[in-house]
Amino acid sequence: MTIARFASARLLAASLALAAAGAQAQDTLKIGEINSYKALPQNLVPYRNGWLLAQDEINAAGGLLGRRMETVFRDDNANPGDAVRTAEELLTREKVEVISGVTLSHVGLALTDFAKQKKAFFLATGPLSDKVVWDNGNRYTYRLRSGTYALSASVVPEAAKLKKKRWALIYPNYEYGQAAVAAFKENLKKLQPDVEFVAEQAPPLGKVDAGAVVQAIADAKPDAIFNVLFGSDLTKLAREGKNRGLFEGREVVSLLTGEPEYLDPLKDDAPAGWIVTGYPYANIDTPEHKAFLAAYQKKYNDYPRLNSVVGYASAKALAAGIQKAGSTDTEKLIAAFKGLEFGSPFGPVVFRPQDNQSTLGIFVGRTAVKDGKGVMPAGTYVDGSRLQPPEEQIRKMRNPS
Repeated sequence: MTIARFASARLLAASLALAAAGAQAQDTLKIGEINSYKALPQNLVPYRNGWLLAQDEINAAGGLLGRRMETVFRDDNANPGDAVRTAEELLTREKVEVISGVTLSHVGLALTDFAKQKKAFFLATGPLSDKVVWDNGNRYTYRLRSGTYALSASVVPEAAKLKKKRWALIYPNYEYGQAAVAAFKENLKKLQPDVEFVAEQAPPLGKVDAGAVVQAIADAKPDAIFNVLFGSDLTKLAREGKNRGLFEGREVVSLLTGEPEYLDPLKDDAPAGWIVTGYPYANIDTPEHKAFLAAYQKKYNDYPRLNSVVGYASAKALAAGIQKAGSTDTEKLIAAFKGLEFGSPFGPVVFRPQDNQSTLGIFVGRTAVKDGKGVMPAGTYVDGSRLQPPEEQIRKMRNPS
């Protein structure tokens, strides 16, 4: 073979390889998923498992727009600046077509602003701050999980039924805790005008002095307690309160505590009889959830956590929106997600046109201890559409004069 023919053959081979690579890339629809995987493994290992289960089902059914769904997972280091840099890299280097994710609220707010600046579609899957869709909300950002206001509103009817007048409040001293307590006060006063809030303890996140908090609450002699602590702070509060008898003869209403992510670490120190939001996965008797539970257990040989549902539903929501839009073009996705309905393990969910918030709901029930382990044996599902402020209030928050 002459040198010219050899060079020509190599050039042809390289061209064919590039063409094949291009065809393979076109056969894949890439989603960029950003989250605090290293900082919150107890939440985000189940979340990723749920997401990948949904992705398997989506691809088995033909993928998205004739292409296989592929997710590029990246860690945000629980840092807003890192999250923004990662989002930029995913869009420019990895060529993802949609950005999604986030659990921590301050990171979610940073990516909400990034989406607005870059005119990029962003599905915020789990940040609880309502500023993501209200005060700082924009047309490019949608949120899947119900936020702080809805969480507090979901337990207020049960709190009011207790007919307890003197309440103590315990919450982490940052936006999530402050907003949760404000919403609880606002909504409980509507149902029980004579209620009194006799004590407030607001320790820094992750730095609760449980002994001091328990003593201060006990000194106030409340009839009932509203708690918003979670994670390691909840573990310390529950154990110290149990040791000192704080919860004896007192009702406790507690956000997030019924989620397996937070009950499991408590083991037999888990509280019994608290009114909580959570996930009674073993006793949700609907076809949608039974199918999800069976598929999850088959794939992972483990039970799902609430974040498993969030991850699974997030991937399904994106798939439904992309299929409806017939494209990953930002403007077409924005139009498709307005009023989009999709299926979830909790049943049908809709993205509200007025604020881009989904109606994924919340389970409310009581905790118990079984076989040395905290559980939420049952719960009543409250649809997210029933847990939002009046629309006029939302319009003012999204479009302040």
